[in-house]
Amino acid sequence: MSRVWFSGALETVATFWRVLRRDGVALGFATHDRDLWFDGVLHRAAPGLTPSAIRRSADLQPDSAEVEGALSHAAIATADLRLGRYDGARILIGLVDWETLERAVIYRGTIGAVAEEAGRFTAELASRKAELQRDPVPRTSPTCRAEFCGPGCALSGAAFDHPAVLAEQDGADGGVTLTCAAPAAALLGGTLRWIDGPYAGLPMGVAGVAGEALILDRPLDLPLPPGARAVVREGCDRTLATCAARFGNVVNFQGEPFLPGNDSVGRYAIPGSGGAGLGLGK
Repeated sequence: MSRVWFSGALETVATFWRVLRRDGVALGFATHDRDLWFDGVLHRAAPGLTPSAIRRSADLQPDSAEVEGALSHAAIATADLRLGRYDGARILIGLVDWETLERAVIYRGTIGAVAEEAGRFTAELASRKAELQRDPVPRTSPTCRAEFCGPGCALSGAAFDHPAVLAEQDGADGGVTLTCAAPAAALLGGTLRWIDGPYAGLPMGVAGVAGEALILDRPLDLPLPPGARAVVREGCDRTLATCAARFGNVVNFQGEPFLPGNDSVGRYAIPGSGGAGLGLGK
């Protein structure tokens, strides 16, 4: 039988707040005067954390929740917030008995983009119900819809990941030159994840190639140490020709390259062309 919370005049109950970042880091906080350890996570004492009312409904409308003060905890570095390490992190909010450690999760969601205003960081929380508003029906497209080496693609990411070492950095243009076994052209559209330096653990996209330099999708405002290590994954332009010639993976191609477009509705036969000529209606 589940516990009925706040049923007595005096309760040994605290609110806990857990952050599960996309890079694997887990942080926990609790509105108690001492740290609490449960679910394999140390929940640091954060008496200043003030949760507002959490609205849960039985319909499909997203639940709402806000937390003030948690983003200013000493365990959360300002630099990590600015770098986006908390963007898209999963959030768990619940109740815990600080004596028995009996607990219940009352809210699940994700952190949206973190904003800074007047030296304070705020984050929008989106509940799990927000996923129900996404249209699960795929749209037709001439290019592949699957993520490269992800679900649907079926290729192994390990076969296209390469260790790399920083040779030169151009922070103004977000460009880096790497010592890597893969040619720069093969990395266009791929991803880079730093192992060393201030960006360790952060994924970045390869938006362009200039000679042997990779142009990343975000500027590198912080200097990287010489010889910083990274792991780069090759890119894919998602066309059928590339899927066939380069990867031999046409059987898993998730697109419709030969599907007629909307302009086919306006086409008409040209007299005297023997049915071979088509014109475009105006």
